Amino acid sequence: MITHYWPAPAKLNLFLSIIGRRQDGYHLLQTLIQFINYGDTLIITPTHNGQIRLFTNLHGINQEQNLIIRAAKLLQRHCWTEHNTNKPGADIWLQKILPIGGGLGGASSNAATVLIVLNMEWNCALNFTALAQLGLTIGTDIPIFIYGNAAFAEGIGDKLTPAEPDEKWYLVVVPPISISTSMIFTHPLLRRNSSPRLFNKLYNIPFYNDCEPIVRKIFPIVEQHLSWLLEYGPARLTGTGACIFAEFDTEVAARYVLSKAPTWIKGFVAQGVNVSPLHRTLLIRGYLS
Repeated sequence: MITHYWPAPAKLNLFLSIIGRRQDGYHLLQTLIQFINYGDTLIITPTHNGQIRLFTNLHGINQEQNLIIRAAKLLQRHCWTEHNTNKPGADIWLQKILPIGGGLGGASSNAATVLIVLNMEWNCALNFTALAQLGLTIGTDIPIFIYGNAAFAEGIGDKLTPAEPDEKWYLVVVPPISISTSMIFTHPLLRRNSSPRLFNKLYNIPFYNDCEPIVRKIFPIVEQHLSWLLEYGPARLTGTGACIFAEFDTEVAARYVLSKAPTWIKGFVAQGVNVSPLHRTLLIRGYLS
């Protein structure tokens, strides 16, 4: 069996509007999502023993609740019956650099990479649409990572229209906290009544995140970091946080601002990309044409 290193890139919500809430509690969104050339790395070795093993422990996350394990087992159940003695397995290692609870989509990206890679390695022969539908059952952000194109997302994040925002450079600032998505989405003061707009109109107004006021109010450390970054230009929250970002025309400009950061601020510079680094890797290795 061949072992490969596979990227699991981060994403940014360039804007995020909440236009309603379904009876099942899921929120209806309009958001523009772009990947960045920065993220986790997965090392995946297919096996013949039927076991799904993750050799990397993440603090505070039970292995069975980890989306990596859940995604692999979901695909395994979908493609093989429970009592099939010949079903394949996988040994997986995670090189984690994305912050947990940062709004960068790390867990969903990890799950999408696992679904795509094991679908190939196990010869499941599912197309991206089938994989996205499967992934949606365990995470609403997973489909966009499966399809691998920047997109205008609607519904609960599952209705995707391909988009090509400018591939800017971003300074992403990482406050030292983890924010639960469910906590923000269940907050009684969260704005849920933004007016739905056509994508071309949303794209031409100042970008905004409806989750940002609540996050800034609940977490003073996010407010602190955002206030610093706003001194250098427009900045906003990604997803439900905690990470915030500002965009620049050049890498030099982004790195210059990062060099001005006080010691209590940590962050990184990455370029926005409209094709996922995972899909670029698949293309280079001949898995996509």
